[in-house]
Amino acid sequence: MSAFGARLQAAVAARGRLCVGIDPHAGLLEAWGLDASAEGVRAFGLRVVEAAAGRVAVVKPQVSFFERWGSAGYAALEDVLGAARAAGLLVIADVKRGDIGSTMAAYAESWLTPGSPLEADAVTVSPYLGVGALEGAAQYALAHGKGLFVLAATSNPEAAALQTATVAGEPVAASVARSVALLEDSDAPVRSLGLVVGATVDRARFGLTADLLEGMPLLAPGFGHQGARLEDADALFGGLAPHVLASASRSILSAGPTGLADAIEQHLAELEA
Repeated sequence: MSAFGARLQAAVAARGRLCVGIDPHAGLLEAWGLDASAEGVRAFGLRVVEAAAGRVAVVKPQVSFFERWGSAGYAALEDVLGAARAAGLLVIADVKRGDIGSTMAAYAESWLTPGSPLEADAVTVSPYLGVGALEGAAQYALAHGKGLFVLAATSNPEAAALQTATVAGEPVAASVARSVALLEDSDAPVRSLGLVVGATVDRARFGLTADLLEGMPLLAPGFGHQGARLEDADALFGGLAPHVLASASRSILSAGPTGLADAIEQHLAELEA
């Protein structure tokens, strides 16, 4: 399998930079006329996949909304993940796992093994047990053509105090980015190990310079419901913008099952205008 970064670059070139979140909140299930159940989140996820297929490059299921239903929820998630990948979509499983040693290795094997029931193309991971603790997962991902998006500067405001705190002369977010870059020896135009950098954060405050982030794919939450505008993506990220996946969830999903396709097209038009 080719490297995740290369596959991501090709998919974005073909379908644009919009990443559609699959977040079956209880309120959205009710608004869509679906039961608050494992079958409800399964139906929700499959409808989003159907609308996204052929329109965007990437979808991002938020795993928490599936796992709250236990084993039946995980079975529903397996169906959604499989349908998305079968439709040619790249799948980022938003799991935010972060652990050490054999535990982190098990998480990587669960989500990044080709043929696994939970197979995704990439996962979100947390570095706050130390970026070094993610090394095994990073090497597993690279060996299997998969990717990681490591939390660096997230869009939730309560994270700023931690992520801008200074360690060894630079903000924590910058230290995370620097350490992640060292996990991948690559001169590819788009690497396979990337970062989560919110569209609503001041990157300068977090020490995330363009030079530091060069070549790293960025997953950028914060568009739509959280306030950032898709039409401002290029201005917000400058020369990094071609490698930025603009993630939008509620602003698309609130259109309902019959309005999803139009909402996706509208978001794409705003992003690529």
